Amino acid sequence: MLLSFALVLAGCGGKQTGGQQTKGQDQPAAATQEYTVKHAMGETKIKGTPKKVVVLTNEGTEAVLALGIKPVGAVKSFTGNPWYEHIKADMEGVKVLGTEQQPNLEEIAALKPDLILGNKLRQEKVYQQLSAIAPTVFSETLRGEWKNNFKLYAEALNKKAEGDKVIADFDKRVEDFKKKAGDKLKTKVSLVRFMPDRTRIYYNDTFAGIIFKQIGLARPDNQNKEKFADDVTKERIPEMEGDILFYWTYETGDGKASNAEKEWTNDPLWKNLNVVKSGKAHKVDDAIWNTAGGVKAANLLLTDLEKYFVK
Repeated sequence: MLLSFALVLAGCGGKQTGGQQTKGQDQPAAATQEYTVKHAMGETKIKGTPKKVVVLTNEGTEAVLALGIKPVGAVKSFTGNPWYEHIKADMEGVKVLGTEQQPNLEEIAALKPDLILGNKLRQEKVYQQLSAIAPTVFSETLRGEWKNNFKLYAEALNKKAEGDKVIADFDKRVEDFKKKAGDKLKTKVSLVRFMPDRTRIYYNDTFAGIIFKQIGLARPDNQNKEKFADDVTKERIPEMEGDILFYWTYETGDGKASNAEKEWTNDPLWKNLNVVKSGKAHKVDDAIWNTAGGVKAANLLLTDLEKYFVK
């Protein structure tokens, strides 16, 4: 059975081979035109402009949608059933292909895609099997790399110019926000996340933290660290202090994370935070502020910040 499946994969295979990386202008969309993309696993030749695209990361799904393409299949969102609320309407009819950690190879092959977008950190072990199904392009890693990954995906989709514009539009929004916010950029922003089995204080090397750095938003001194996060006990709640605090909860549907949030936010140490007593602790959406990790979430995070710093 394994041999038969391998032969099926080989039969609908995509060619992974050498060549020069496409640079500069977008390539023509002629069906016979080929271009080569360098990525985390080597180089991949792609023939024509891909139409039937499979995406194996959450941030990759947002990239494809932002470029005006509905994928034929994608791995499910970490929360939502099966998609995050902010992409649900755009993903109607898209085939669910398992999870980032365990994509369903048989269902991917059945879709007969002409491009697969994935990630080395998540799917390195199945790269060769995916490459036998269709041309496959992998980004290197995830946290903090949404812009670089987006540019890679745009190149693989033969939409470099469109991709450059999406990033330029985001960067312009950041510059506009900075001008409107003015001295409010000095506001020290604290970030906290509640999960079923742990609570974290988030630092600079996070999805939200990296966007904050681009904006120039201040952080509390004890959170202004070039690292990801700390898992903390309740005794460290005082370290969550800030001029404003944003917290989010990774709720997957069983209620455990929501219960943890309730427990922590009812703790006397939490209630004693100046930022809480002054009414400046705000709950925000976990998918947008952390979990989705893509260009659509980044823009929605900016929209959230505008509510508190501009309007």
